[in-house]
Amino acid sequence: MRVFSGRPRGPTGLLDPRSTAGRVFLLQVGIVVLLVMAAVVAVMFQAARDAVQQGRRESVVAAQSFASAPGMVQALRSRDPSAVLQPRAEEARKRAGVDFVVVTDTHGIRYTYPYPGEIGKKFVGDIESALKGRTVVEQAGGPPLPSGKGTAVQAVVPVTDSHGAVVGVVSAGITVKNVAHLWIPQVPIALAAGAAALALAGTGTTLVSRRLLRQTHGLAPAELAGMYEHHDAVLHAVREGVLITDADGRLALANDEAKRLLGLPSDALGRHVGELGLPEQVTRLLTAPEAVTDEVHPAGDRLLAVNKRPTFPDSGRGGSVVTLRDTTELSAVSGRAEVARERLKLLYEAGVAIGTTLDVRRTAQELSEVAVPRFADFVTVDLLDTVLHGGEPTAEGWRQLRRTAIGGEQRMVPAYPVGEVITFGPGTPHMRALQRGHAVLEADLRQARGWREQDPDRARKALEGGLRSLVTVPLRARGVPLGVTNFYRTGDSPAFEPEDLSFAEELGARAAVAIDNARRFTREHAMAVTLQRSLLPRGQPEQDALEVAWRYLPAEAGVAGDWFDVIPLPGARVALVMGDVVGHGLHAAATMGRLRTAVHNFSALDLPVDEVLGHLDELVVRMDNEDDSAVGAAEGHEAEGVTGATCLYAIYDPVAGTCTMARAGHPDPVVVHPDGTVACPDVAVSAPLGLGGHPFETTELHLPEGSQLVLYTDGLVEDRTGDLDAGLRRLRRALDEAGGRSPEETCQTVIDALEPAHRLDDIALLAARTRLFPRACVAEWDVPPDPAVVPSVRAQCREKLREWGLEEIGFTTELILSELVTNAIRYGAPPVGVRLMYGRCLICEVSDGSSTSPRLRRAATTDEGGRGLFLVAQFAQRWGTRHTARGKVIWAEQTLHDGASADAAHTPVDVLLEQFGDAAL
Repeated sequence: MRVFSGRPRGPTGLLDPRSTAGRVFLLQVGIVVLLVMAAVVAVMFQAARDAVQQGRRESVVAAQSFASAPGMVQALRSRDPSAVLQPRAEEARKRAGVDFVVVTDTHGIRYTYPYPGEIGKKFVGDIESALKGRTVVEQAGGPPLPSGKGTAVQAVVPVTDSHGAVVGVVSAGITVKNVAHLWIPQVPIALAAGAAALALAGTGTTLVSRRLLRQTHGLAPAELAGMYEHHDAVLHAVREGVLITDADGRLALANDEAKRLLGLPSDALGRHVGELGLPEQVTRLLTAPEAVTDEVHPAGDRLLAVNKRPTFPDSGRGGSVVTLRDTTELSAVSGRAEVARERLKLLYEAGVAIGTTLDVRRTAQELSEVAVPRFADFVTVDLLDTVLHGGEPTAEGWRQLRRTAIGGEQRMVPAYPVGEVITFGPGTPHMRALQRGHAVLEADLRQARGWREQDPDRARKALEGGLRSLVTVPLRARGVPLGVTNFYRTGDSPAFEPEDLSFAEELGARAAVAIDNARRFTREHAMAVTLQRSLLPRGQPEQDALEVAWRYLPAEAGVAGDWFDVIPLPGARVALVMGDVVGHGLHAAATMGRLRTAVHNFSALDLPVDEVLGHLDELVVRMDNEDDSAVGAAEGHEAEGVTGATCLYAIYDPVAGTCTMARAGHPDPVVVHPDGTVACPDVAVSAPLGLGGHPFETTELHLPEGSQLVLYTDGLVEDRTGDLDAGLRRLRRALDEAGGRSPEETCQTVIDALEPAHRLDDIALLAARTRLFPRACVAEWDVPPDPAVVPSVRAQCREKLREWGLEEIGFTTELILSELVTNAIRYGAPPVGVRLMYGRCLICEVSDGSSTSPRLRRAATTDEGGRGLFLVAQFAQRWGTRHTARGKVIWAEQTLHDGASADAAHTPVDVLLEQFGDAAL
């Protein structure tokens, strides 16, 4: 707790006499000033004294030097001593730097003086001592001098002759004023030294003050004292223990709470931590150098949360600060909160993990797995049979449940295996849970009489294996029971308690919703698959051109619009169709059925492959427009429009060995040649169905006998990454392995190799092995455009039928052939040709160069013609017209195995003609 006075801190505090720093600074300034003054005075006195001494020495030297100068005695004894000595005295004065050099006689009368007017006057000073032969230094006044008037320091020296007699006196001196000039220059030095000392004192005081401010964080002594009091009060009042140890591990501080929590003695301060009798774990914690954060340690009957930090983390000095917090009650509360948190987390994970698929069994298995081992050690899920099959559960049959899933270690518990039907008795926990609609707790299974009576032998083995307690939860959705789930705990885990029931019911409720969604999806998916399979081919049509096999696998999440077809065409030809409607669901399946019906209708017209796709394209566009109109007309109803489809349509001719195909956005077909080589023919790709206005290209392939043509939808080769090329490579590898096998084996090999683990889309696969129509079973003639040749054509036909062993239908065939040839010659255009093909049925074809199609019409009684096609329709099983690039072909088929044609051959002609009456028509 820090308290600031609000006064500015820093250098300005030095000038504040109320602050400690200011007072220290002023005291230092006073001391320095006094010391400087004393030093200046001492310097002045010392300088003056030294100057006088120097003046004395200089005066003595000057006087003695002049007194002992050569010719001095002779000059004094001359007639005019002043004339001789005055110039010498002035020159000596200037050379010696003194203010005067005076020479007197023994009576003190001056012979020399700086001012000539003073010569002859009485010398001012003591010459008596000089006359006695002694040198005298004194201060005395006198007449003015060049340097000014005043007291002078002068030396009086006797002048003696060679016999030692004093013949005169010489005095040299300096005035006091000039002596002061010698010491005055030293005064600024003394003052400068004083100022420097004062500045040094101020700087030192500033540095000391700043350091003190940093150490005290700008607090005044009173504030420091207040802070100490506050900190001491807080330290001993908080409900958290505080310990401070020094580098040697001795206790430096312990507040009241720390003493209470650790039971420290009253003399604990200053003693080593190891001597305080603390638990070993706490002692080791306090003496270890490592920092600690929120570690919980036992101390007696308490749990202490400990935090430890070094006292001086940046200086490397030892010592640490430890805080202690009593968490005994908090741990109990935290334990319950942790259990609740784990339960909430488990419920969240259950919501994510249960119901990942719309499969009832998989959902039940996910429920059994998510609860182990975090809630139970062993889990079983038992459901009603109707739920497993997608049916609506009823109140009947509750006692019989089917074991659907098991989670946990089954070897520990001798439980019923998955798939077994269990009949529960009325007193079992399972039936009580179903009847009450709430979870049932059996805390001790040894006392659970109803559970033990259900299967005594299994119950005994389960108890011996360590089974301990049970919670049975009914699985209910929309108020309807679906089954039960059973949570078991073994002897290694605590028994279930009543508070576990609410969690188990919540877990069961979430799982029940997922199971019910899967059940409803199973029912709807089964309905959709049933619808789709009803729209697909149910069996192979009779035809001689191809050996065909197929596979259809619906998607797991819903049906799509994949379809295929094998359609026999006139002339022993066969049409192969493979298509895929965009989208999923019932709408796509229904659209697929409409397109398949349309393909059958267009195939019945025997249109070229490109025209068939063109008509399908127009149909899809029209269906889209109808759906869009339905959306606009229906309020609050959103119709699902068709977005397009892909289709491959191929016609195989076994007589020519050619296959003509076109594809609208569909994957490439694959051809497996008789030698086993696999190739993707270059079939031109056109736009998908539904875009409108785009032409479709046709490709014709020659397929040797024994070749396999493989058609498929993209669900077979497209994986989760959408890489069709990789899927095609896998398909080709699978076909390489299946080379030379039958179409049925080829389909199975491909499905085994390419079927994904989870089908996201429908898979349709069709394999067709080609056959060539035997040349011996084909007869062809060119017919001249003359009605007279019709009998010869009938004779040739009769001969060929005899060769094939078909004499019993000769009359009928001749009748059909003569009518068709007569119509071609009379109403058609050359060239006219006849072709007979003997296979599963007898096919009679008559071609001509005209594109005009004949049609069956009602002939009046008076009409002479118009009955030929009626006869053909009566005697043939099927007949029709197909157009070619050079004209048309009229064909008729006669069956050879059901006797229809044979019966028709023996029908009297007059009976047939009677059918032309109005009543018959």
